[in-house]
Amino acid sequence: MSHSYTEENYIKAIFKLSANGTQEVSTNAIAEVLETKAASVTDMLRKLSSKDIVNYVKYKGVSLTPQGERVALQIIRKHRLWETFLVEKLKFNWDEVHEVAEELEHISSSLLTNRLDEYLGYPRFDPHGDPIPTEDGEMKLKKQQLLGELETGSEGKVVGVSDSQPLFLQYLDKLGIGLGAHIRVKDKIPYDNSLEVELNGEKQLLLSSEVCRNIYLSA
Repeated sequence: MSHSYTEENYIKAIFKLSANGTQEVSTNAIAEVLETKAASVTDMLRKLSSKDIVNYVKYKGVSLTPQGERVALQIIRKHRLWETFLVEKLKFNWDEVHEVAEELEHISSSLLTNRLDEYLGYPRFDPHGDPIPTEDGEMKLKKQQLLGELETGSEGKVVGVSDSQPLFLQYLDKLGIGLGAHIRVKDKIPYDNSLEVELNGEKQLLLSSEVCRNIYLSA
């Protein structure tokens, strides 16, 4: 069954807000993410419920059905494959691809998606370090931890970010932080939880707690 552009945006938003489909989310949370009114969300949830995409109970929140999860994973797969294509083949910067991929993810051809996956060599992670679902909806998750959760003396390699907004990615580029960069925590500042870190064994940086909450490291 095909879904409209708007329906797909709702399905993807519910999946992300529900921690990958594991919990219910409120209509207000969906309205905030999609920048619309709660009444509009309610109307759409009723529509998606009639298509067996969501489990919706008024005043109790919404979750995706198994069918809804499959649809969400395919949308996310297309989005992350297109991001990978744009960076690897068209030489976009990692801060430029999200909005373009938002448009391309709505192309419904599964043949095109599979050919794109094959052309790229079946990548498992996108340019931001996020896992790319397979055609069967499986995702290979990395063992990772937020930089802000590490103790003094800990170190690791940057494997992803939780904030893919262009301004944040541009800031990381300015600092010289990208996927694969090595970071060692030299000191944690109790006053504001900022971190003094060493980047790639040479550069010294002071990172705010907000920045540290959005960078994933793997040992």
